[in-house]
Amino acid sequence: MDLKRAVITGLGAVTPLGNDVATFWKNIQEGRSGAAAITRFDAAKYKTQFACEVKGFDAAARIEGKEFRRMDLFCQYALAAAGEAVENCGVDLETADKERIGVIWSTGIGGISSFQEDIAGFARGDGTPHFNPLFIVKMIGDMSAGVISIKYGFQGMNFITQAACASSTNAIIDAFNYIRLGYADMIVAGGSEAGVTETGIGGFNAMRALSVRNDSPATASRPFDVERDGFVLGEGAGALIVEELEHAKRRGATILAEIGGGGLTADAYHISASHPDGHGAFRGMRNALEDAHLNPSDVDYINTHATSTPVGDVSEMKAIERLFASTLDTVSVSASKSMTGHLMGAAGAVEAIICVMSIQANVVPPTINTSTLDPQINPKIDFVFKESRERQIDVAISNTFGFGGHNAIAVLKRFTK
Repeated sequence: MDLKRAVITGLGAVTPLGNDVATFWKNIQEGRSGAAAITRFDAAKYKTQFACEVKGFDAAARIEGKEFRRMDLFCQYALAAAGEAVENCGVDLETADKERIGVIWSTGIGGISSFQEDIAGFARGDGTPHFNPLFIVKMIGDMSAGVISIKYGFQGMNFITQAACASSTNAIIDAFNYIRLGYADMIVAGGSEAGVTETGIGGFNAMRALSVRNDSPATASRPFDVERDGFVLGEGAGALIVEELEHAKRRGATILAEIGGGGLTADAYHISASHPDGHGAFRGMRNALEDAHLNPSDVDYINTHATSTPVGDVSEMKAIERLFASTLDTVSVSASKSMTGHLMGAAGAVEAIICVMSIQANVVPPTINTSTLDPQINPKIDFVFKESRERQIDVAISNTFGFGGHNAIAVLKRFTK
């Protein structure tokens, strides 16, 4: 069977650094931090009092009618990002075959704010089960894919992937595979998350996973730094239009990049910690490159998972050092979570957008806040610190790893005829 080619023709973003792709990319290139004191609730009693919140998001302005009131915030983010991507790709919705357009979305924790609100209300009551009639539909993760398909009438495959912080890279890889197998002409792929809540912050604090640098939120996410103390919780959404090449050509679409391959592996090691040797990450990157018929020497840029956790950053760098042993000084490495924080289920989609834009602009965005490299990490790796760097980027890979040992790696490359 001849496999078809899958290209990216549209992007959409809602992030801590801007609620559209252009603003987001500008701030990423400039090395800005999205971290600040939490405004969503009073965090004074929490160990961590800051996060990378989405700022200035007006659901009423982004979503027609009053439907947004029936959605959890993660669905609102999903619909806004998908809307930008659909508009960006230029598809004619009047003539498109909507039975051949699907939605593969993702989320790590779904409608946690809706869950929290109703459960807290129930706990405060007299034990009588009074719940919002929309409690279930606002909480369940698959509703994100559902509201996108309902909005546009897309009748192809429709589901979510859930693999913790690797979720949206799984969605992109699934979309890539459905397209190249000929099961769809176009798929809206991505992920959304809105976990900056009392339960989100409290739960991750209990795990000792979050940074507690309350005196300096903007410098708290510091991947690879010897003094890193945990990740910074982020929120938002990223959407990509994954399209079959010939379909894109026939309608005169602008092709932003091509998906070359994907790699999915499991650490099979621990419920929350990465394998200390990075074995799963190594196999995932290797498999992704093999799927793309590329060698490690072909890769120009790696957008790392690098959450700023003590174990995770080191294990990922060990995997990179092993796979790219002969090209450590030529493959550029950076960690965009130093700016966005960790968007969990949305991280892979947002970081895939960064890879696409890096290919378009021939710019490697920086890792900010890293002052002293952890001595466990090989200094020969070509890290891009503090400021963006201009260089030719034809192939980029996006690494994402999740609790449970899930590893998902996507290969993005410059489109050539």
